[in-house]
Amino acid sequence: MDHASPMTRWLKGLALTLVVIFFMFPILWIVLMSFQTNETILRMPPSVVFTPTLENYQALITGKLVSSAGVLEIQFMRNLMNSVILSVCSVALSLLLGVPAAYAFARHKFRGSEDIAFTLLSFRFAPPLLVLLPLALYFQDLGLANTYIGLIWVYQLICLPLILWIVRGYFEDISPDVEHAYRLAGHSWFSTFRRIALPLAGPGIAAAGLLAFIFAWNNFVFALVLASADKQPVTVGALAFVTASGIQYGQIAAGIVLSIAPTLALALYAQRYLVEGLSLGAVKG
Repeated sequence: MDHASPMTRWLKGLALTLVVIFFMFPILWIVLMSFQTNETILRMPPSVVFTPTLENYQALITGKLVSSAGVLEIQFMRNLMNSVILSVCSVALSLLLGVPAAYAFARHKFRGSEDIAFTLLSFRFAPPLLVLLPLALYFQDLGLANTYIGLIWVYQLICLPLILWIVRGYFEDISPDVEHAYRLAGHSWFSTFRRIALPLAGPGIAAAGLLAFIFAWNNFVFALVLASADKQPVTVGALAFVTASGIQYGQIAAGIVLSIAPTLALALYAQRYLVEGLSLGAVKG
């Protein structure tokens, strides 16, 4: 039973409202900017009252950016599709490799297992600039420079450690007695893994996959160096809006809105799995 006074509840509601406004205001301002021209955005003092326009989104979709220097060809929609291809493929490959590896680390303790797991985790925290030059040289020798395969391979090195450690902690939270009972009934290890462990670890796998997708989507440095314009994701493609004639703030804002839409939709769709997976699976290991 809630014994809080009306004043206490009102103050809590006010505090919550202020916190939401504080964190959501930048996003709201970006959305408003995406419907304004550069002249409206740069006017002083700024105002939320303006005549909305769809020119920014039209420029992104058609690939023709109109500026004072003329018409500039941009490839934003191709960059957006590149982000989808790279993120989806790298996360799928990381899940394919990382989930069985996480199960093995959780269920089969062997000498050096913790060292191997920590080494894999260290790949995630290594500074990108530390490995960027060697990767660029190796990619040139192997013919992987400016290819989807090469970028997906690099992206999955970012996603795999995250998936491995989150899903491993979730597998460790599952009682092994259920799996032992299923094995005693004559089922194989793979059947136990597929029919028992995977369904029980579903929320953790979904949470790990979503976080890995966000990290892959936001990657910038590797794609900037290892790929040319036709293979670069949206994070690198946004540099096209910084031209010699000025910075196209309206197009940048519209590009931000379009680029965060896929990850925002995924986060809203899988938020239940994300909260459950992080609260249960990521606290161990």
